[in-house]
Amino acid sequence: MPRPRKQQLCVEQTPYYHCMSRCVRRAFLCGQDTNGRSYEHRRQNIEDRMRILASVFAIDICSYAVMSNHYHIVVKIGSSAEWSDEQVLKHWLSLHKGPLLIQRQQAGILLDKAEKIAVEEITHIYRQRLQDLSWFMKCLNEPIARQANYEDRCSGHFWESRFISQPLLTEEAILSCMAYVDLNPVRAKLAATPEESNHTSIKERIQPRFNLATAIKNQPISQAFDLPIKPLAHFEDSVNANDQQGILFSMSDYLQLVDWTGRAVRNDKRGHINNRLPAILSRLKIPEKDWLQSSQHFERLFRRRFSRSA
Repeated sequence: MPRPRKQQLCVEQTPYYHCMSRCVRRAFLCGQDTNGRSYEHRRQNIEDRMRILASVFAIDICSYAVMSNHYHIVVKIGSSAEWSDEQVLKHWLSLHKGPLLIQRQQAGILLDKAEKIAVEEITHIYRQRLQDLSWFMKCLNEPIARQANYEDRCSGHFWESRFISQPLLTEEAILSCMAYVDLNPVRAKLAATPEESNHTSIKERIQPRFNLATAIKNQPISQAFDLPIKPLAHFEDSVNANDQQGILFSMSDYLQLVDWTGRAVRNDKRGHINNRLPAILSRLKIPEKDWLQSSQHFERLFRRRFSRSA
């Protein structure tokens, strides 16, 4: 009998995971089906919800790609242990109303000793959930399924099965999986180059365009959502003596890795990057020295940009 995932995985040793969810019967998640019906709006909804959830959970997004009937996401699981109880409740209540006791506590109503103990116990449960990959995927998939079933006027399963998760044990595995995810539209012949691949993390890194105000309108979240939007997991150019917080690679090297990988012709895939095209940094018209300088401060600049729109 299979064991639960929590008994098979050790997040402390393996924090990086590749996850994928596919629609049941390979129905259309996004794009346009053979009958001409468009589901394109769902693509942006999924991308927006990924970014919002990453800001709520202690989980970083390394790469993602939203395709027509499935999506990929590479995440790094962090820890909520250093968050205060107030921070934990603020994060969780950004998505859910919470039980009446928590609502009373948040409203400033005086609680007795037994109620305070109950609040502490509930807060501890929320703290564990906010660093749990299964809860992250549940909060991502369930609202999308409800919305799709409502639009399709049907009921039942929308996702083919429980999400697929694959631990990434080495730096090589992390980078190759991220490149694989970012190249999905190119391999499916939906885009000619990575920078033209809509609803992918590589395009978001090159041309950040996430808008929190617009995203909130289409998401089932608390109207009081005021958390800062977390940037995508950043790249680190060097090895640190302490715990590695980012991806052990430089941004410019990663772009060139994706570009080089995408030029390889695969018999089982329809598309690839044309070998006649110049290198990706040349296509972006960014001198390599300037790109290296800006990428070192990417997280700070990115956070500042979106904190203004929050």
